[in-house]
Amino acid sequence: MATDEVRYGVIGTGMMGREHIFNIQAIEGTRVVALSDPVAESLELATTLTGLDDVRTYADHRELLDDGGVDAVVVASPNMTHIDVLTDVLAGGVSVLVEKPLCTTVADCRTVIDAAKESPGITWVGLEYRYMPPVARLVEQVEAGVVGDVKMIAIREHRFPFLVKVGDWNRFNRNSGGTLVEKCCHFFDLMNLIAGSTPVRVMGSGAQDVNHLDEVYGEEVSDILDNAFVIVDYEDGKRALLDLAMFAEASQWQEELAVTGDLGKVEAFVPGLIPAPHPSGMIRIGSRADMTVAEEVTHDHRVKYEGLHHGSSYLEHLDFLEAVRTGSAPAVSLEDGLMSVAMGVAAHRSIDERRVVEMTEVL
Repeated sequence: MATDEVRYGVIGTGMMGREHIFNIQAIEGTRVVALSDPVAESLELATTLTGLDDVRTYADHRELLDDGGVDAVVVASPNMTHIDVLTDVLAGGVSVLVEKPLCTTVADCRTVIDAAKESPGITWVGLEYRYMPPVARLVEQVEAGVVGDVKMIAIREHRFPFLVKVGDWNRFNRNSGGTLVEKCCHFFDLMNLIAGSTPVRVMGSGAQDVNHLDEVYGEEVSDILDNAFVIVDYEDGKRALLDLAMFAEASQWQEELAVTGDLGKVEAFVPGLIPAPHPSGMIRIGSRADMTVAEEVTHDHRVKYEGLHHGSSYLEHLDFLEAVRTGSAPAVSLEDGLMSVAMGVAAHRSIDERRVVEMTEVL
């Protein structure tokens, strides 16, 4: 399959499903041949917006899998459906890229990991924030030793509230896994990647203070957090902090990352949907030794479709495609996906029970 066209099926054709379709269409040697979604309006919108007039469409993902004709699938269905969809996909032996979070619970993540052991395909977790050019550059600098021995990792996301999704599924913890699983699995994954160590305990403080308080769905009121601080202690003594605010639309930067070691500090800045006054991907590198600061704008020339995540999904798909063609191990593994979910689960438990939570409690 090294040079053959790779045929994709996309399961879940909402906003992220369409985003994946656009990314796949921008890559040579790929074609989206099948779509699945139980919501007819989502299927119709996806085929219209992406121009896939000749694509096969299904209301049930199992019909897509049974009909075959796909070399890989992307799972972009709501979080709570991942366990059932992935069980079916892995039983069919097809390579799969599953959107974050891997699943909404640690137990379901473990079920998927066990199922994947019997599947000949590649299983890749869509934690694409690793691929954002300024973030990837920051990781490179840390790995190159610019900051010396890493001591502290700080990640701030100040952004807009959760978007409206089909059936309002993302307004409830039971469907999404909770804000610190649904959204912040990205940041826990980055912490683990940068730290290169194992998280051992989590302490969180958070609440639902502003967003969705007056929204009623049926007879239920949304119960998702809209802000939090989370501290993570690592096995080797490193510490990480997440600062989340989801009612901060006016922020200049949506994400800010800082890694500080015994020799210096590296920062990366990522703008959100609201235009920022500076170019995308500014990174500042400070050295304590000579007190100099360097600035650069970080782009990746390979990106042919920027999309909603500054080209990170496109770059992720390049690596996924290479793994599908060569049979190489996924760069973002199921174990990575499991740990990012487990840290979110631990953070929610810490907030709910107002105490420090050991990772062994949730793992």
